[in-house]
Amino acid sequence: MRAGRGQVPCPGLKIAAFFSILVCGSIGCLLPMLGRRVPLLRPETDVFFVVKAFAAGVILATGFIHILPDAFDKLTSSCLPDSPWQDFPFAGFGAMVAAIATLVVDTLATGYFNRMHYKQQAGARAAGAVSDEAKPPPPPQDAEAQRHDDHVHVHTHASHGHSHGAAVLAASGDASEQLIRYRVISLVLELGIVVHSVIIGISLGASESPSTIRPLVAALSFHQFFEGMGLGGCIVQAKFKLRSIVTMVLFFSLTTPVGILIGIGISSVYNENSPKALIVEGVLNSVAAGILVYMALVDLLAEDFMNPKVQGKAKLQLAINVSLLLGAGLMSLLAKWA
Repeated sequence: MRAGRGQVPCPGLKIAAFFSILVCGSIGCLLPMLGRRVPLLRPETDVFFVVKAFAAGVILATGFIHILPDAFDKLTSSCLPDSPWQDFPFAGFGAMVAAIATLVVDTLATGYFNRMHYKQQAGARAAGAVSDEAKPPPPPQDAEAQRHDDHVHVHTHASHGHSHGAAVLAASGDASEQLIRYRVISLVLELGIVVHSVIIGISLGASESPSTIRPLVAALSFHQFFEGMGLGGCIVQAKFKLRSIVTMVLFFSLTTPVGILIGIGISSVYNENSPKALIVEGVLNSVAAGILVYMALVDLLAEDFMNPKVQGKAKLQLAINVSLLLGAGLMSLLAKWA
């Protein structure tokens, strides 16, 4: 039964959902950033890897268990014409295309920023070489000191300086590349999260059934909290400036609540079983599922599981595997109610 015109169905539940999801998402995203004050949560600690693996498990289960099946339901609904929607698995195809597109964006963005970084480094080195040429020559030494330097110190010092300088440049280059990688991961992950968060928020806001909304509030609060932790961990590793951090945290935290408000606003005219709504939701859900599955497996799990620190500690490897299974298992279990 639809609510009367201008009347919001289940207003109390939707207001509770708005604040619960907003608070849980914000806390989850900000928690990894407390590493500056809480040493246990710093990116180089074992606990950070364990928590991030749990969050990645939550994101992976969100894509496979919650979003992708919903996309199949929407795009194979009996409310859609048999041709072409019943003749081809559009949900799986959309997820596959989205995963490939994410890979392309991921690699192209990383390559672009790396090339820009190398050009800046080359320019800085060229400017340094010009300034060195402009410096006056060193004062002359007496003959004995000159002979002593030539025969004893010069070759050893030069070779040592060359190897030491090369090592420093290589380490600096590796660190810069890793930082660029973390920044690309953070931005692409946020994009994938935002796509499905808007759809979830609109669906919840437009829903008229208390039995549907109640389990969704608990499931989405849990989901937003740990999804926020995964994103927050990537943001910490990316070392963004304060303004960028605040923007990304706000963008993540507000997306689902804003979706709820949009859903409430259109609830009087929204028909979730109309062909247009089914197609839009189904396609967006399949795209979001592909992005999240790719990000969870490639940019979060593979990135951390192959980290030299993790590879060198058998106990840490066991801990993050167990944490991953717990995160994915608990999020999968929530599908029984939401």
